[in-house]
Amino acid sequence: MRENGILRVIARFVIPLILLFGLYIQFHGEYSPGGGFQAGVVFAAGWILFVLIYGLDLGLKVIPERVMYVLTALGVLLYSLVGLAGVALGGHFLDFYPLLEDPHAAQQAGIILVEFGVGVTVASVMMLVFTLFARRRSWWDEVDAEADGEGR
Repeated sequence: MRENGILRVIARFVIPLILLFGLYIQFHGEYSPGGGFQAGVVFAAGWILFVLIYGLDLGLKVIPERVMYVLTALGVLLYSLVGLAGVALGGHFLDFYPLLEDPHAAQQAGIILVEFGVGVTVASVMMLVFTLFARRRSWWDEVDAEADGEGR
């Protein structure tokens, strides 16, 4: 697909729209259908499309694998810390009311933070799974090439 000019031109227009739609789902998830999980999958799909068009090496230059691991941990950490903040302030786990004085604002802020943690975690895990499968495929291609070279 890297040689196909039409795909490359269309991808330049479509990928930013996919990422923007993922952000829309992320930040409007508490008002409408959607949220962290759906936004994470859409965001990861944009990156995966980029990798399918431009190659894994360039995709890993945009978002390195180490960054994916860090984002996975940070997303889970954000979710946990917001949940434990409610406990530390006298409420229950994922009880957002103690976070701010206004209960409505506390509920909104808590949901947005938790959903952001979920979105970051889901997106980075999806990208990691794709990266690991893509690397495994290239590894098998190398093994097949070596086997063909020895058999001749």
